[in-house]
Amino acid sequence: MAIEAAFVVPHPPLAVAEVGQGEEKKIQATLEAYDAVAKRIAEIKPETILIASPHSVMYRNYFHISPGEKAKGSLAQFRAPQVQFFEEYDAELSGRLNRICEEADFPAGFEGEREAALDHGTMVPLYFIRKRYNEGKIVRMGLAGLPLLTHKQFGNYIRQAVEELDRRAVFVASGDLSHCQKKDGPYGYAPAGPEYDARLMETLKKGKLSELFRYPEDLLEASMECGHRAFCMMAGALEGTEYTTQVLSHEATFGVGYGVAEITVERPAE
Repeated sequence: MAIEAAFVVPHPPLAVAEVGQGEEKKIQATLEAYDAVAKRIAEIKPETILIASPHSVMYRNYFHISPGEKAKGSLAQFRAPQVQFFEEYDAELSGRLNRICEEADFPAGFEGEREAALDHGTMVPLYFIRKRYNEGKIVRMGLAGLPLLTHKQFGNYIRQAVEELDRRAVFVASGDLSHCQKKDGPYGYAPAGPEYDARLMETLKKGKLSELFRYPEDLLEASMECGHRAFCMMAGALEGTEYTTQVLSHEATFGVGYGVAEITVERPAE
């Protein structure tokens, strides 16, 4: 067993009907793409759902892996306390990942948990996934202020842990795209916004995930992107595999880019 598929998904709380209160209908393409992702995950029936979230615990020079056996959270901060999540961690897999990183003297592990509750970068994807698939434990990983290639290396270790334990897994890279796509958006408009989104969606469409590591940091900063490092982590986890990609949707209705894509592994890494 190995990572059988990966998904690029956004995490706008307003996509959740209980939060959006009708506003979510303005991003219908995103909702339909999310449902397609959930259906695909249900078909795969993964034992473990790996989630990289920009809103989990994050440090400048360290990747936090959420510890423990269980986690919970709600969308109360988005005025929807009734939307609750109760998840089980794949403690064996996260423990193996922690050990691999320790042995490699790589800056990742269980240290520094400031907030145990699930973050919205994790919960929004799970909201859609759990509508179609209620099985499978999760492993939650934060990003770091480290170089893109270091995120790739962490992804390599994630794949190693999955393969050592013979898990059937999927990787969910949670991240919004540029936050400066419209003058009336939350962060206004900057040319780097549409530039980043167009470049990313083309990268995903072509299936050239190695290009993700070569995006200039000044473009990432100017575009106010949210998920690029999660996408690099995902690409690292898929490095060495043969895969196909499919872009399912892209919208920027509210001035923030939401992209959804599916990567299907055709042959695992040797």
